[in-house]
Amino acid sequence: MSLVCLADFQALARERLSKSSWDYIDGGAGDGITRDDNVAAFKKIRLRPRYLKDMSKVDIRTTIQGQEVSAPICISPTGFHCLAWPDGEMSTARAAQAADVCYVTSTYASCTLEDIVTTAPRGLRWFQLYVLPDRELNKQLIRRVESLGFKALVITVDVPTLGNRRHDIRNQLDLKSNLLLKNLRSPKEGNIMPNLQMTPIDPSISWNDLSWFQSITQLPIILKGILTKEDAELAVKHNVHGIIVSNHGGRQLDEVSASIDALPEVVAAVKGRVEVYVDGGIRSGNDVLKALALGAKCVFVGRPILWGLACQGEHGVEEVLNILKNEFRTSMTLTGCRSVSEINRDLIQFSRL
Repeated sequence: MSLVCLADFQALARERLSKSSWDYIDGGAGDGITRDDNVAAFKKIRLRPRYLKDMSKVDIRTTIQGQEVSAPICISPTGFHCLAWPDGEMSTARAAQAADVCYVTSTYASCTLEDIVTTAPRGLRWFQLYVLPDRELNKQLIRRVESLGFKALVITVDVPTLGNRRHDIRNQLDLKSNLLLKNLRSPKEGNIMPNLQMTPIDPSISWNDLSWFQSITQLPIILKGILTKEDAELAVKHNVHGIIVSNHGGRQLDEVSASIDALPEVVAAVKGRVEVYVDGGIRSGNDVLKALALGAKCVFVGRPILWGLACQGEHGVEEVLNILKNEFRTSMTLTGCRSVSEINRDLIQFSRL
């Protein structure tokens, strides 16, 4: 089978994965309305190309938090990559390094942070933190990622409780029987906490807690899961360095806005004071262009990375990233954008369909 777009990888991954693994990766919360809207919302945006420019040179590079990446296309934090491929996050990290993009490693990685860094020592990595009730465990994790060279701390804010993921309940998904969360070793008990149910996320986390994180790390702090101007303004007030506009891939609260629909509100609220990124529903180079035109500095990609991993391991992830980068370059060329800095709101209009 010739894999020429992300939908091809999706179809093949579905064939190759077990039903429970596919449902875990693909599933959303509730009726899956937001999960599906994330993709559909991009299709309501139309492009306004400009022609008769010299398009012989097109540069798709950009920077995030001051670090150059080969394209404004990076890897969202997703957990349990060993469900898709034996080497799990190590394969993902090698592909990210080869593609020269940022890889946000999840708290729920199924490989150790040390193994991920060792296998791809030159890669740009951020660490995604689910805030755990044990403050000492949070502190230990942050100190580890600092010592390992991670460049930013991404705090996920939209999980005071786990979303209603019906597929996983129906499948009686028990990650304990498949993997261990190797990065969550309690300093008090010395044990490894083996599954989601045994690693509760702290539901008491609030804006006031951000100062504690800022007091223990010099890493830039990025909040993932912001969807409203009110929270965006509070994020700026609390001196964060970035915002990822995200609805958790539709896996948390169903029937919230598609990420791309929430993006303009957040961008307007921050007024350029912090970098704004977006994840959810990116499936083509056109989608990347649309997100940047609406004010995103970079997009982060989740499920398609796992599709690539399930199909061809490291090579599959690299191919997914290359397809997106090549499509994005084509989209830029055909709309008259010679560099990422030339992408702006004038490029798009919203369809009446």
